[in-house]
Amino acid sequence: MRVQAGQRVRSSGRRCRAVAAGVVAGVMVTGVLAVPAGAVGPGAPPVAVQRGLDRLVRDDGVPGALASVQDRQGHSRTYTAGVGDVVTGVEVPRDGQVRVGSNTKTFTAVVVLQLVTEGKVALDASVETYLPGLLRGDGIDGRRITVRQLLQHTSGLPDYTHYLGEDIRFYAPGELLDLALAHEAHFAPGAKWEYSNTNYLVAGLLVEKVTGRSLAEQIERRVVRRIGLRHTYFPAPGEVALRERHPRGYDQESAGAPLVDATEWDPSWAWAAGQMVSTNSDLNRFFGALLSGRLLPKAQLDQMRTTVAATYPFPAGARYGLGLVSRPLSCGGVFWGHGGSMTGYETLGGVAGNGRAVSVAVTTQPGATTKEHMGDVVDAALCAR
Repeated sequence: MRVQAGQRVRSSGRRCRAVAAGVVAGVMVTGVLAVPAGAVGPGAPPVAVQRGLDRLVRDDGVPGALASVQDRQGHSRTYTAGVGDVVTGVEVPRDGQVRVGSNTKTFTAVVVLQLVTEGKVALDASVETYLPGLLRGDGIDGRRITVRQLLQHTSGLPDYTHYLGEDIRFYAPGELLDLALAHEAHFAPGAKWEYSNTNYLVAGLLVEKVTGRSLAEQIERRVVRRIGLRHTYFPAPGEVALRERHPRGYDQESAGAPLVDATEWDPSWAWAAGQMVSTNSDLNRFFGALLSGRLLPKAQLDQMRTTVAATYPFPAGARYGLGLVSRPLSCGGVFWGHGGSMTGYETLGGVAGNGRAVSVAVTTQPGATTKEHMGDVVDAALCAR
């Protein structure tokens, strides 16, 4: 994606400003702005989650924050802080839609692994098997790269997002791949781990070649409809607005700079790596269904959870499977999810071993400290007794 999971890519703000509706001149978010916060669902909300969202707004300066926590019985509570629009001061819509960025990778990986289950794809087969002649370049050879290496970011393919220009427009997947193939491989396939959105671009092309259908259609049929995600979709070509209630997303070039409305723009440059829109509660449902075996048989889910050590853009202790990330919890064990960053929004969350799920979103792309504070909210929700 243009802005990777956990990363604010260089010049993403400038690309946003080129097409944004305008600068929100002189409007800065410095506190909770007296917007009532609470929860829906049974019982009182855990204080730690609400306080965590309040801190994100008050101390970190994000315009708005929202979260959903799901217990083992599937009951959900939602939380908000800040405002959904810094001009009007309207409250953050509960469980509003956001751009979920690299969480899209998990959806793409699930579809590939379903094709593995059906015998149509083999994880350790070469990309050449399914996309003959597609991957050729300086040190790049699809005959040496496996499907598993794509899904686990061990292929060595350079990341096309580093070479995108400032204009936000419609991009076909082939255009994006050409940007990557114009640069040399970063390492031999399997030699190390490095996050590259190009891996999931190729995985999406593989899905389309094997099924003869669009990636968006496959995700909709195989995942979204199958588990009843009511507010999740893959935007259609040219679709720039979010379809349902949502907080507005913002970009900020640097701390203290004006906020720029970055809600509506063409997300096609993210495609299979990060184009999707969802809500916190739908992400909880998705990761809960995945980890409970509703989307994949045990054999493929075990493959998905077979991990290697991950580095930037993920925090210390993170490990990457096949489109699925594990991160340690303060109370012991790990939670499984992915997380995503897209111009205007950041999301983080997942499912713990006790079946509890949480998803947190903020309406800008935060710096490292704010990401840590988002992690604190996730930890508090999953470790609560």
